Amino acid sequence: MAWSLAWALPAAAREPRGSGAAEQTTPYVIRQGDTLYDIAARYLRDSGDWRTLARLNHVRAPDHLQPGVTLRLPVSLLREDRVAATVVATSGPADHAYGNGGPYTALAVGMKLTEGDRIRTGHNGFVTLELEDGSHVSVPQDSSIGLDRLRRTVFTGSTDRLIRLERGEVDNEVTHATKKDSRFQIRSPSVVAGVRGTRFRVNYDSDTQVSAVEVLDGAVGVDAAGATPPPGAPLVASAQLVKAKFGSVTPAGGAAGTPLALLAEPSLVQPGKIQDAPEVAFDLTPLDGARSYRVQVGRDAGLLDVIRDQRVDTPHASFAEVPDGTYFVRISAIDANGLEGLPHTYAFERRRFSLTTSATPRADSHDYVFRWLTGRPDVPTRYRLVLATTPDLARPLVDQTDVTGAEVIVQNLPRGVYYWTVIAEQFEHGRYYQRASAVQSFTLTW
Repeated sequence: MAWSLAWALPAAAREPRGSGAAEQTTPYVIRQGDTLYDIAARYLRDSGDWRTLARLNHVRAPDHLQPGVTLRLPVSLLREDRVAATVVATSGPADHAYGNGGPYTALAVGMKLTEGDRIRTGHNGFVTLELEDGSHVSVPQDSSIGLDRLRRTVFTGSTDRLIRLERGEVDNEVTHATKKDSRFQIRSPSVVAGVRGTRFRVNYDSDTQVSAVEVLDGAVGVDAAGATPPPGAPLVASAQLVKAKFGSVTPAGGAAGTPLALLAEPSLVQPGKIQDAPEVAFDLTPLDGARSYRVQVGRDAGLLDVIRDQRVDTPHASFAEVPDGTYFVRISAIDANGLEGLPHTYAFERRRFSLTTSATPRADSHDYVFRWLTGRPDVPTRYRLVLATTPDLARPLVDQTDVTGAEVIVQNLPRGVYYWTVIAEQFEHGRYYQRASAVQSFTLTW
């Protein structure tokens, strides 16, 4: 036989000749028709590395390989392909540039971003990326990130994703890694956060140079900046292992913060309320330990497509210029350490339903004319006028229902103070809607 392979030792025990240290390798089972040239061309970074394969595996005939025999491929030489991240949602000021010197251009849904791209968002600017494995990376307002590494190893299928957080926040929902050498890391100037698959947030305050990591599901390995856990490193090898419902705070130059329990989910007052006022407004039930609250509005239940984001010191938030439609609001509480707690998401309907009213005396009479106008004149509307002598309208003098016109005249009112309101009622698409004007008053002195 004109060729030979040295298969006497197990694959893991055979090292390259002259090697002073163990070479990390991965096994490859030879298939019918394989040659070292083909294997190197398919799976290694340089097709000329077939020579390294030959030396490592003691192969003397690179074009005659025995099917079923296991070769060792050096991990350091495996070919990696760059993979893309797809923009799946964006709103407001959000743009990207390639590298540090490239010009910024606006982002659009469907756009493909690659390793080396940078993303920044302005106030009320938001963007969400979807990675090849279905993971999502959301960049809220006033943030900046860099896609430092987006790669997949051709032979093993493992992925390596490194995202640099320059300022602001990045919210991640990472699909569980099925390959042990896969890596997903967020790096800020003060912390490195790595996961195997979970949902977590990383926030970096460029003024205080403090990073906060908050874990909603699974676990995150947290190390101080400068640490470089390699692909496949177990999370327990990190300086801190932060589990679900915990977070950590790490200052620049300091050790990784110890895990702290996150605040529980806050609740929303009147969660089923139809948002029909000029501004969308939410009241939260105050939560013990909360220093502030965060209220986000999005178009989807997962809030991948965020359109509004607000932090408030009191349990109340309002948003202007929200078009009609169905939305979702996500609320969370923030503690004294600056850690954002567990979120609670509600669906709500935005349906502006304005109602303007007026009441004026009719000339040369003791009559009063009550008029009104709704902001949805195309929808059939019925009105109810309530008039009383007390602010609570408990004992109305007039309670006129099923009015279809735009005014009611009340005749021969005696002197006194009167209180009144108009209630508009609509029925559309199988749902009942009601809007009441504020209780107003007037005085008759004749």
